[in-house]
Amino acid sequence: MLTMLARLLKILNSEAEPHQISLAFCFAMIAGFTPLFSLHNLLVIFCILILRVNLSGFLLGLAVFSGVAYILDPVFSAIGYSLLTASFLDGLWTSLYNMTLFRLENFNNSIVMGSLVISILLFVPFYFLFNNLINKYREHFLAWIEKTKLVALLKSSKLYSVYQSVSGGGV
Repeated sequence: MLTMLARLLKILNSEAEPHQISLAFCFAMIAGFTPLFSLHNLLVIFCILILRVNLSGFLLGLAVFSGVAYILDPVFSAIGYSLLTASFLDGLWTSLYNMTLFRLENFNNSIVMGSLVISILLFVPFYFLFNNLINKYREHFLAWIEKTKLVALLKSSKLYSVYQSVSGGGV
């Protein structure tokens, strides 16, 4: 748990733009909520590699959202089941199931359907939420930490200069 918190702080304090970290967390939400070995996760990985996304943020978010997915699986299953059994969508599901690509995607599984729909619906709101939270963290909390006397004392020490030369960056 402390290791994850340290990694999160390292990501938040990095030189990466807030939108890169937010996008990484949102793609991690899709990959983490849905079963890992799904075709749509190949598309997610392709987008991560093409777009400028913070890879460390994606991997941390993937671990977190995969854990949250186990808690939310009953909700995902209920939503997926209601979508799959909706009578007005019967024609859509039949035509998708008759295509090999969509059959391989396993959309007829209620958990896959529910988790994918929820993660796609939450993608844009969470992007703006994460972006806002990262900006507020960097403006207020990080600026406050940088102004404390303890940080000024640590930065003036020989230990910090050695740390900075080894790690290749600052706190």
